[in-house]
This record gives sequence, structure tokens and C-alpha cells, in this order.
Amino acid sequence: MLMAPAAVASAQGTTPEHVGPDYSAVVDTIFGRSGRLLARFFAPRHSMEIEPIARLFGKREQKDNGTVAVTDSSSGRQLSLISMRPFADKVKGRVGDYHVGRFPAEKGRLRSAAYENPDGFIEVTLENKDTPVSEHFRLADFLTHDQANVWPKYLVLREPLIDKLELVIAELQRRGVVVQHLAIMSGFRSPQYNQKGVGRGGRAQDSRHQFGDAADIMVDNNQDGRLDDLNHDGRVNAKDVRIMVDAIEAVERDYPELVGGLGLYRATRAHGLFVHVDVRGTRARWGRL
Repeated sequence: MLMAPAAVASAQGTTPEHVGPDYSAVVDTIFGRSGRLLARFFAPRHSMEIEPIARLFGKREQKDNGTVAVTDSSSGRQLSLISMRPFADKVKGRVGDYHVGRFPAEKGRLRSAAYENPDGFIEVTLENKDTPVSEHFRLADFLTHDQANVWPKYLVLREPLIDKLELVIAELQRRGVVVQHLAIMSGFRSPQYNQKGVGRGGRAQDSRHQFGDAADIMVDNNQDGRLDDLNHDGRVNAKDVRIMVDAIEAVERDYPELVGGLGLYRATRAHGLFVHVDVRGTRARWGRL
């Protein structure tokens, strides 16, 4: 989470057990830096914090065993408080019937704390897959592209990534770029799925996609699977990618806590131009156009 509920409450000078009627500071924080987050994820060790937050908002609805929906009375926005399944629920590479595989740390490749095993998994079902996680994204946007007929699926997703993507959209809009649909070409990749593409010119062995804090993106308002002509010069080329890159760089300057990787990818027969963005915590750049 960006900030644990206890820290959110204490930022207003209260504790989770007792919050005053003026909770605007809490609301401002819990909706993220972008103000556009619509879901917060709770690792198993923080699951007891859901109830104090739910009481803070007042209006609540139990969506399923893992999700409590609360509503901000001032704006009418609904926020989903989602409990994750423990990492220990993964047995022999699977959570239930869903094949996840083994994370790098499980194979003895712990490069740093950023590569530790995830805290847990978000359970995604046919019923909740369209749950909004922010104004522009839903849970299903970040799922691994495999096991189409296996439900429930399991997802690793970090709130700072969603927040950064929303800030990038806001920055593009501030610069006059129309963004109706920022496509997530690839979000979370389970380790077993990521491994299939590892190799020269392919996926990284320890790809950040496995940790839920990376996405391959492009502005695709007409949803044809290709980057749009953002500068309206009649062509889709490096100049359009540069517009996205400049917006991402601006977000990282304004929000250094969201610094991460930025990779540029040329068009191939399989896909068009796209940009990789992540929130690994250190600056990384690769690819040229």
C-alpha cells in the first residue's frame, strides 16, 4: 500500500480506533497522489486495518469475502478495500488451479529487497474482474495473458504503479493530449508466464512485471492495438513515443518516490511501438528509437 490505514489516520492526528468527523485529509491521502485511486490492497498482516478504514467512511458494502466497498460522502466515489491471499497459499507453484510458478527469490536470486517475494495475491474472479482500481483501470487490465479458462486468477499489483499511470495520464492531458484509453499491453506476468519469453531480445529473467509494479503502455484511444498519432502529423513514430516519455519524466521529477524504469520498444510484426514504465524505486532507462 502507499500508506497503511494507521498511517493515513495518524496523518490527521487520529488513530484508526478513533477518527474525528473531519476526514478530508484522510480521504485525500487514501485516493493516492493522483487523487484517482479507487482500490487499496491489504497484505494479510494488514487485514485488520480494513475495518477502521471502513468505519471512517461510514457507508460500506461487503462485496465478497475479500472486498469491502466504502463510499466517500463528499464526492460519491466508491473505494474498494481488497484483502490479499497469503503468499503461503501458493503450493507447488499454484494458487488453487491457477499456475503462478516460482518467483526469483524462491530460486535463490534475491538481488535486493525489491526482489523479495510478494506479500500475497489479489484473487480475481469472473464476478470481480471489472472492479475499478482507479479512474481509468480495472483489475482485469493487469492480469497475466494466459490460462484463459482458469478462474479464479491471481494477481500481484502495487498501488504506486496505478497511481503513476494515472499521473502520466493527467500530465499528458495537461499537455493537450487526449487520453481516453491508456492500454496496458502487459501488466502482471506470473513467473511461469514470464519465463516463456526469457532470452536474448526477450523478457528479463527478473522482470519487474512479476512483482506487480510494471506495465507496458501506449495511448490507444481507438483501441486498435496500436499507439495513436499523438502529435497529429499523420504518422505514428518516435515523435509520438517522445510525447509519452516526456510525460513520464515529468511525473518522476514531480514525484521522485515513484521513480523507476522507462523502456522504449520498437514496433514489430507482433506489436506496435510501446513504452515500459515501472516503480522499482531506482531510475533505469533502456531502448532507443
